[in-house]
Amino acid sequence: MNAKLQDGNIDFLFQAVLSLETPEECYRFFDDLCTVPELKSMSQRLAVAKMLSDKQVYSDIVAKTGASTATISRVNRSLNYGSDGYELVFSRLGKERKQE
Repeated sequence: MNAKLQDGNIDFLFQAVLSLETPEECYRFFDDLCTVPELKSMSQRLAVAKMLSDKQVYSDIVAKTGASTATISRVNRSLNYGSDGYELVFSRLGKERKQE
């Protein structure tokens, strides 16, 4: 975990997110917590990360997500040099899909 992020408020936020059980609960919580642009930005970065993880090229990612090349580069840097959070989530989501 990035030590710059750790504090009681962020711990509380993460515990709140972990308490959510359904997509509907997530919609309700994030609707209260985030602005529409904040939520769209986060979901766009996650989509970009998934596409990069699937080895899609920048031009296709721009076309499909509308993300700027700067955003794609930042997400790519996180995939290559970050904390492996994206890969953790993708791995778990992949396992869930196989179980369905």
